[in-house]
Amino acid sequence: MRRIARLSFIFFTAWRYGLLPLLRNVLKPGIGRSCLTVICWTSPGTKLPRGERIRLTLEALGPIFVKFGQVLSTRRDLLPEDIANELAKLQDQVPPFSNEESRRLIEEALGQPIEAVFVSFDATPVASASVAQVHFGILRATEKHPEWAHKAVAIKVLRPGILPVIEGDIALMYDLAKVIEKTSEDGRRLKPRENVAEFDTYLHDELDLMREAANASQLRRYFVDSDKLMIPEMYWDLCHTNVIVMEKMNGISIGRTADLRTAGVDFKKLAADGVEIFFTQVFEYGFFHADMHPGNIMISLEPETFGRFISLDFGIVGALSESDKNYLALNFLAFFNRDYRRVAELHIESGWVPENTRVEELEGAIRSVCEPYFDRPLKEISLGIVLMRLFQTSRRFKVEIQPQLTLLQKTLLNVEGLARQLDPDLDLWKTAKPILEKWVDKQLGWRGLIDGLKAEAPMWAKILPTLPRLIADSLAKASSQQKKGESGELEVLKALLLQERRTHRLISGALLFAGGFLAGILIISLGIY
Repeated sequence: MRRIARLSFIFFTAWRYGLLPLLRNVLKPGIGRSCLTVICWTSPGTKLPRGERIRLTLEALGPIFVKFGQVLSTRRDLLPEDIANELAKLQDQVPPFSNEESRRLIEEALGQPIEAVFVSFDATPVASASVAQVHFGILRATEKHPEWAHKAVAIKVLRPGILPVIEGDIALMYDLAKVIEKTSEDGRRLKPRENVAEFDTYLHDELDLMREAANASQLRRYFVDSDKLMIPEMYWDLCHTNVIVMEKMNGISIGRTADLRTAGVDFKKLAADGVEIFFTQVFEYGFFHADMHPGNIMISLEPETFGRFISLDFGIVGALSESDKNYLALNFLAFFNRDYRRVAELHIESGWVPENTRVEELEGAIRSVCEPYFDRPLKEISLGIVLMRLFQTSRRFKVEIQPQLTLLQKTLLNVEGLARQLDPDLDLWKTAKPILEKWVDKQLGWRGLIDGLKAEAPMWAKILPTLPRLIADSLAKASSQQKKGESGELEVLKALLLQERRTHRLISGALLFAGGFLAGILIISLGIY
């Protein structure tokens, strides 16, 4: 009954905001399309642009649909640009749940009263979203953790009863996706069920606050000595799946540019630092904060950390494999050098397009995407837009774009938007190119070879001492097999002598290799390379 009521509300909301005519236009001809045409005659709100109508509908349907729209906005390889741009404006604004409920959840998770853990606790939340809300407090020292005394912290609490709501709405989304896939002319291309499944994964990841805490901890470890980025410390003894306690970070939202300017922040340096932080996360570590909107980014105004970025909310992160990083870095550098043939070859080498794809044909398609941008000043070129156009063009060649790369592209657009808001004259390509060149040299040049040898040294150190025994065992086994298969002792003796000569040569080669290898490691360890 509840499901029918929810479906009815969805249909009414779509009618109210003039979304039904858009649905009718994508349906295959038939009775359903004819019936919807009649209903559309009475639909208000049809004068607004289609992207705005979709955004208003999702906002009216509630926070879960808002989040779905936010995730869907990352699929610019599938959506028209006007719809993707409008979905990117969706804001996750939800009224907070009661102070009493918040206290109960925290005490239940920590297993003790609020007063036993905190010297003070602000019951009024400082932020509230669809999945969780945040309170401030001051920790009380314990026998185990005397260093906690008077530490200012932020307490994030999962919204109660959120799981059944999410499960119900996602089930409806799957049903709607199936209908769209069957009845829409563009249904197969838009991959509605795959998009809902991707959203399902993101949302369930956000429901586990321990996962978010672990993501934050990993990024903090990478940037612990950075003079550009700060990430809150997690208090692991106070972290649970529905409540986490972290270091309180003091700063101003990066969206409050007037306040930052008044405080004397250098916007040009801030923009360049933001680009460097992002590309370092992507190419140095292959692990990046993928929800970088102004609500999650602050700037420190404390004297000792003035002008540093502060990252918050790590429910959504992206992870790239070594092959992903190699592919992206080499592609970007090929773009910088306008080497479109190399871009095409990289697509084929990576297995992203069928092996029988003609390099010249793919090269021409990529040139048509990229060349118009190079006729503009570099500061007007958007890496994110170029990447998006490339993804869209790749569909013609049956390329399946990986989810982690669409997440990267969405985050890159966010970073570009923030950076150019701070410094309209920012030359993003000029800022990013040295970082990419340094990474490629480190990974694929002589430094990469040396680092690879150092990384594999423990394995070789374990294998080399066993080589004589393995060779002797092989010799004995060969000798036994030859004795069984041959009738005369003379033949066996000849075979053994031949095998022994081979073994001597193999042992000599192995010892020479081991000596050269160990000498190389010694030279590397002494820093003489």
